Amino acid sequence: MTGPVDVLVAGAGPAGLSLALQAHAHGARVRVVERRPEQFRPSRALIVHPRTLEVLRPLGITGQLLDRTDITPHMHLHLGRRVVAVALAGLALPDTAFPHLSLLRQADVESVLSRALLDRGVEVQRGAELVGLCQDADTVHATVRGAAGTEQIACTFLAGCDGPASTVRGQAGIGWSGGPYAEEVLLADAELDGELPGGAAHAVPLRHGLLFLFPAGERATWRLLTTRPATAGDGPPFGALGAAIPVSELQAILDQAGLRLRITRLAWSARCRVQHRLAARFRQGRVFLAGEAAHAYSPAGGQGMNAGIQDAMNLGWKLAFAASGNADPALLDSYQAERRPVARRLIVLTHLIYRAEAATGPIPSWLRGAAVPLTAPALPLLLSRPQLLAAMIRTLSQLRVGYRRSPLTREATPRIRGLPRAGDRLPDATVTCQGRQARLHELLARPGLHLLLQRDAGHIEDQLSGSTVVTHRLTSAPGRGIIAVRPDGYIGFRCAAADLAQLRDWLARLGACPPQPPAPGGAAAGHAPR
Repeated sequence: MTGPVDVLVAGAGPAGLSLALQAHAHGARVRVVERRPEQFRPSRALIVHPRTLEVLRPLGITGQLLDRTDITPHMHLHLGRRVVAVALAGLALPDTAFPHLSLLRQADVESVLSRALLDRGVEVQRGAELVGLCQDADTVHATVRGAAGTEQIACTFLAGCDGPASTVRGQAGIGWSGGPYAEEVLLADAELDGELPGGAAHAVPLRHGLLFLFPAGERATWRLLTTRPATAGDGPPFGALGAAIPVSELQAILDQAGLRLRITRLAWSARCRVQHRLAARFRQGRVFLAGEAAHAYSPAGGQGMNAGIQDAMNLGWKLAFAASGNADPALLDSYQAERRPVARRLIVLTHLIYRAEAATGPIPSWLRGAAVPLTAPALPLLLSRPQLLAAMIRTLSQLRVGYRRSPLTREATPRIRGLPRAGDRLPDATVTCQGRQARLHELLARPGLHLLLQRDAGHIEDQLSGSTVVTHRLTSAPGRGIIAVRPDGYIGFRCAAADLAQLRDWLARLGACPPQPPAPGGAAAGHAPR
């Protein structure tokens, strides 16, 4: 039996690595096990959303991600004989530092996250598979099997980030509802010869689905992604890559798209089954699910990796704070209360988009093959209105997600009027703090809880010393109020006065209450610092 470990993470995909990094940044002792013996695997995800970059920023890795990212992507829509260019950067999103979609491979995301963990002294244990678990009131006992044999690991919390076929979910007895799609996804990296502008992605509507070409291959220049009716018989497990696709089949798809391209080299290819499913619960006692262990989406909208990372950033700090033993039960209850409704809405949204993209019935096939090209003359006019595209990205990116009904959300009295409210994402904006102008998210780009003091708020900074709270006085924000921001960038507490008692009560719920001032006679009062 090894330990003690605060958080054991099963699975070293984007969700598991992000969760481990977030928990470690907030003081947890973390261990990560991964059944894959090697780190690299071909990327199934290629898009990172603005909100994902926002939540990762306090961990100090956003710059490394952006170094590997195309932050000015363009998409060429091939609609019959017309090609319409769509810019996916410089979007009308003034309240974020990342007003663009980012073309970034999942393998690169995993590489940056793994490196960051290693730099912090946490090495992913690869070739180690969680095969069993049991839990009591205080501990989860996990059985992990690796090359050196079987090991029993005792941990305070277990996070299952081990994909659609999650062993953690099965061992915890958590249901998995939904079903497979009648279509499958084809992936390939290839070299192409022909008239195809480089530096841009390309999309072509076909009768059997959409064809995407991204200049982001890992073993060749171009990544091909398309859908087709699923082949008969048993395919690969969901989330895994299946059999290779003959060059002739891929070439036939390019020919059907009307692209004058020839595959000169096929580096690799695979088919992938897709499904839509949702775990019945995201928590069972001290066991939690995140990422594709908790929900499975179609590829439409690029949600899989992004939703998983945002799950992880929501859960990681909560597990770290709860490991201290001082938190209210509401802290852990809030994870499912906040993230499962988001997952349920995303399943509906991605299902609708996927039906439009890939359904093979007569009506959607006719719309893609005949009706959509007829809209080509009107598209430039629609796309000239950046607010339309920005509104779509805001929804897909989860910039609109909020937790106003969360057990962690509190509007204290007297109330601050106006937006954003407690439970909302804190938008980025230019503020003045300590005599200099800065962007708000830049000020908060470090782990921990952050307290924003309006210009004339009472001086409570000294009374918060020794806590996990970092204070910022915004001299550009008139008023006497205070706003507390959670480690994942959501407003948890608002009050129109610097009411330390109400703030302490909210902080105590999170297990982050600062020490009370000395009581008369020199006796200490209140909670000890975490």
